[in-house]
Amino acid sequence: MTESTAQRARAEVSPNNACPIAPVVDIVFSRWTTPILWALNEYGRQRFVELERRIATITPKVLTQRLRQLERDGLVLRTYHPEVPPRVEYEISELGRSLAPLFAALAAWSPNLGTVEEARRAYDARQGAGGHSA
Repeated sequence: MTESTAQRARAEVSPNNACPIAPVVDIVFSRWTTPILWALNEYGRQRFVELERRIATITPKVLTQRLRQLERDGLVLRTYHPEVPPRVEYEISELGRSLAPLFAALAAWSPNLGTVEEARRAYDARQGAGGHSA
């Protein structure tokens, strides 16, 4: 490939083509999405307050926003029960459930978090001992 051909090829690559999983990561791993999907996958259909309790650090406003986005994306189903008082339940959709192998793979990888923490401590120690920064 000549230099000009390589430059044209790089110019034609969109960010999504450069990393085809980037749009998936944007959907599945945006802030709060993973804990919501995991909770619905793990514990089944839940009411808003149940989700709010399970994900203790999320605000009601953010939970509402994320649930709406997940419903829009087809990953969560919302069921309204016209009772007195009205009841709303959320559950993971079949599309959302298709992410279960991904959650299982991430859970299987989680024992590596200790090694990551050790690497961080070693890196920080090197930086504090006059190491070179990037």
